[in-house]
Amino acid sequence: MKGARPSERLIIFTRYPEPGKTKTRLIPVLGSNGAADLQRQMTEHAINRVRGFVDSRLVEMEVRYEGGNRELLEEWLGTDVFYQPQGEGDLGERMQRAFSEAFQQGLSRVVIMGTDCPGVTGVIARTGFDLLNQFDLVLGAAEDGGYYLIGLRQEMEQLFHDIPWGTSEVRARTVKAANQLGLRVVSLDLLADVDRTEDLKVWERESSATVDTLLPTI
Repeated sequence: MKGARPSERLIIFTRYPEPGKTKTRLIPVLGSNGAADLQRQMTEHAINRVRGFVDSRLVEMEVRYEGGNRELLEEWLGTDVFYQPQGEGDLGERMQRAFSEAFQQGLSRVVIMGTDCPGVTGVIARTGFDLLNQFDLVLGAAEDGGYYLIGLRQEMEQLFHDIPWGTSEVRARTVKAANQLGLRVVSLDLLADVDRTEDLKVWERESSATVDTLLPTI
């Protein structure tokens, strides 16, 4: 319906590609500038992969960034996206804040995704939102034990407490917390992320793959 307010929000978590401050585990092989350039490319890749979905559905897209500022982000990614700094705290605190603010603003389904798994597509993002009609928590499983996507339909602060961020236990501990809360949980496709030298082949494969297209819903 034209003029209707979106009830869904897709939030992309990323870092401004400043040399020496992003993709640091890849600096030994790519150099500071090369690692920052990879961060830039992967963020652009992730946003381009979901633009078709966003354009075909009444969903807001927000970029939550670390480093840089709004002006730099607009120069880099354009002015048609809403930008918000991630703020203080660990990853869990920053994600919980993003969810909390979205639900307080009246959104009914909210999905957060990162940019480290280049296999994410618009179809995966759409599936994540659709599954929130039946499930309380949607997780996109990453091969390293974390998750590249998390979707909720109500605020669940407990999911972000006592999680060992950056370890292989993140997803398992999150699912355990969800089970203790009695939430219905579903997982999306298992994808590889790009953080180490051996992961660069994943980026090479996905960055050259054809982007899936989404027909507008009727």
